[in-house]
Parts: sequence; C-alpha cells; structure tokens
Amino acid sequence: MQESSQPLRVEELWPRGRLPGETGARQVLAHGTRLATHQHDYAHLAYPATGVLTVTAAGGTWIAPANRAAWIPPGFDHYNEVFGSTDARLLIVPGQMAGTLPAQPAVLVVSPLMREILLALTGPRQFDPPARDRLIQVAVDELTGAPELPLHLPEPHDELLQAVADLLRANPADTSTLAELGHAVGASERTLSRLFRRELKMSFRQWRIQLRIHHALVLLAAGHSITETSLACGWSNPSTFIEVFSKVLGQTPGRYQADLR
Repeated sequence: MQESSQPLRVEELWPRGRLPGETGARQVLAHGTRLATHQHDYAHLAYPATGVLTVTAAGGTWIAPANRAAWIPPGFDHYNEVFGSTDARLLIVPGQMAGTLPAQPAVLVVSPLMREILLALTGPRQFDPPARDRLIQVAVDELTGAPELPLHLPEPHDELLQAVADLLRANPADTSTLAELGHAVGASERTLSRLFRRELKMSFRQWRIQLRIHHALVLLAAGHSITETSLACGWSNPSTFIEVFSKVLGQTPGRYQADLR
C-alpha cells in the first residue's frame, strides 16, 4: 500500500510507463493517497474495485465510488485522490475503440459483466493480444450504453462563486441560504444565482447537493455512520439524506457502505 503526505508521481506507481501492448494495472492505495497532476496520451478507465477515487481537472471533480468507473479521455491534465483503502484498477482503451465514449471525463455505471472484465484485464492473468482486444471491445460496448452518473462537481472560476464554494467546502454542513452566503462574500442572491446558472449550468441548490454527496461518499468510505455522515453534510435528518443519496447513487447509503466492505 502507498502512503504519502506528498502527491505521488504516476511513475512511482507504474514505473514502466505505458509499454506497447500494456492493457492496464492495479494498485492498492491507502486512504488519502494523491497522485500529482498528470495527463495521458491515451484514454483510460480508473476503476475502484473498493474505496473511492476522484478525478480533478479544469472542469471540476468527478468522484467514482466503489464499482463505478471514472472515464478519462486522452490529453486532460488531472490529478487523482483516493479515500478508504482503494483497490484501484487502470484500464487503457485503444484510441480506435474510444470513439463511442464521452469526449469529457465522466463517471459511469459498471455492470457485473464489466466488473469481471475489468478485474480480469488488470489482474495477474496474461491474455494473448487477440483475446485481450476482444475483452476490451466487450468492455467498451458495455460502457457505451452505461448510464452516466451525476457525480461531477463543476469548479467555479468567477471570484464570487469561488468564494461561496470555499465557504461550503470548508463546512459542507453549512445551511446558509444563497442570500446569506451572498452577504458574506459581497454579492446579491440574484447575482450569484445567475452566475451559478450561467457558469456551472446548474442551480445553487443542485451544486450544493453535489458537494454534499461527494463529502458523504468520502465519509462513508472512512467508516462514519449514516447518522454522522448526514449531519456532517448538512442534512437535518438521516431520512432526507438516505432519500437524496439513493436518488443519485441508485442505492441506499447502507447498501453502498456494505458494498465497500
């Protein structure tokens, strides 16, 4: 397992780099491990078989809980961070196969078949090239029709929005209204509401829910209870938290936490 207070370079985890014909790799990473900003000239999937993995790029942060996959097209500067003990799998997708997948990073649902393919291609078994390519093609076919999960937290660039975002990141349990946050940063509610819609393509309420869900996934991976997590993320009671979490993730927090184990 890797533990470090400083971001790790990708070369420290996969020192061979990308060799011709290399399909992917596996690393078990300790809670809080962060990979320094990097990019790849190939498309790939980052799949946490256990734990939680984030991908942060200029467009914001995508968070992939266990048994979901983060899709990263080639050429994106990004860094990764993991929460909980994370069995991280990296699967390279050849350029000729990647055309049907999203042009931007995304978090995708992983079917049982897709999971088995990912585990096989990033495990110890050696496949001959034709068999490997057939499995990758099946994986791409599975992903092409896979639902994209709303687990992207856009990063604001406007200074006023950044100030609001900083306040809420520092305290996700903050229940201040947009008007109250506007007073704190020196802007009207109307101005901030317009900026959220124009720059982030979502309402303030939607953005704050995304932030809270991201925080909740991290806390649940770290072993916090559902009640502790709901309060730490600003929900007034666990029932409301369970309802919102289930709508976004497609499963209850309890089922999700059981899957982590």
